[in-house]
Amino acid sequence: MFINFFYELKEGGLPITIKEYLTLLEALEAGCASYNVDDFYYLARSVFVKDEKNLDKFDRIFAHVFKGIEFIGDDETANIPDEWLKKLAELYLSEEEMEKIKSLGSWDEIMETLKKRLEEQEGRHQGGNKWIGTAGRSPFGAYGYNPEGVRIGQKEGRHGRAIKVWDKREFKNLDDSVELGTRNIKVALRKLRQFAREGEASELDLDETIRSTAHQGYLNIKMVPERHNAVKLLLFFDVGGSMDPHIKVCEELFSAARTEFKHLEFFYFHNCLYERVWKDNARRFNDFIPTMDLLHTYPHDYKVIIVGDASMSPYEITYPGGSVEHWNEESGEVWMRRLTDVYSKAIWLNPIPDGHWDYSQSIQIMKTLMEDRMYPLTLSGIDDAMKELRR
Repeated sequence: MFINFFYELKEGGLPITIKEYLTLLEALEAGCASYNVDDFYYLARSVFVKDEKNLDKFDRIFAHVFKGIEFIGDDETANIPDEWLKKLAELYLSEEEMEKIKSLGSWDEIMETLKKRLEEQEGRHQGGNKWIGTAGRSPFGAYGYNPEGVRIGQKEGRHGRAIKVWDKREFKNLDDSVELGTRNIKVALRKLRQFAREGEASELDLDETIRSTAHQGYLNIKMVPERHNAVKLLLFFDVGGSMDPHIKVCEELFSAARTEFKHLEFFYFHNCLYERVWKDNARRFNDFIPTMDLLHTYPHDYKVIIVGDASMSPYEITYPGGSVEHWNEESGEVWMRRLTDVYSKAIWLNPIPDGHWDYSQSIQIMKTLMEDRMYPLTLSGIDDAMKELRR
């Protein structure tokens, strides 16, 4: 069984080797997990999972191997199909109620009536043929019998007659292909951390205190400056127009970055970088920062992250006067080259899925200007971008 578990994890995409497998066997021989599936779960997870983003993969594979739960792929969701709801409505509503609603021709009314009926059911139900529960004849539930049933929360089939198998996953996805969130973005951004000790000595250096005390023969306390993330970051956000649908993910990225980086400066632009940027969108025409001043204010050791969909007319990048908001004396391409000449560590995060990039001329132009350092705004994309910035 353990060998099968090991191969299932490898096929599921976890970066594990035979070393982890042997470590698990040694831990079992040492009695680290008793004859308890929960203890074994935590032991195996501590051995095989080295990165938070793999927790979801591990949980699904563990449930598949040891609990008999039918495996659900990464792209599948547990939404209830309409035909299931129709079956549920037929179960809970009387023939008279169904006929009355059908005569009105309203599916919404059927769902509303069904919702009210479901609200009448409180708590767990067992037996019978009406409620969602166990050991009954209802088509919805577990360990019961119905020739056209939907199995929910049952370890395995008993009569081989279930038409659907549905098990709800209770854990939260942390996979690198799932929807972004502030917490998940923080995990990805941490790959860019580079710690240094700066400032006043305010933290106890335990190792040095022990060494110095042993050498001197009396207590000799040693202090060191607190460790800080020494990475300095310039963050540029494209705002307005086609970026409006991506406001939520940009807010999440901004929130995560402000938490993770002490030395962070942020600016806004529209579509392409030109001769000015700003910090307040409501005052962008009156209170802006010349881009040339920015290039001379922040030294070249700053790292740059640009966030935008790069979706615009190609003329906005390649020609003077191409901006849709003002007359730019120099093209956006000129300003992009100036930025990347000053800051060699620069990447672009694009909220548009990378499968669509080949169909946009402006994205291709911007990707070329960034020397292919454009990444999708996903957890795996941020992870790759952080690796690029660390080089």
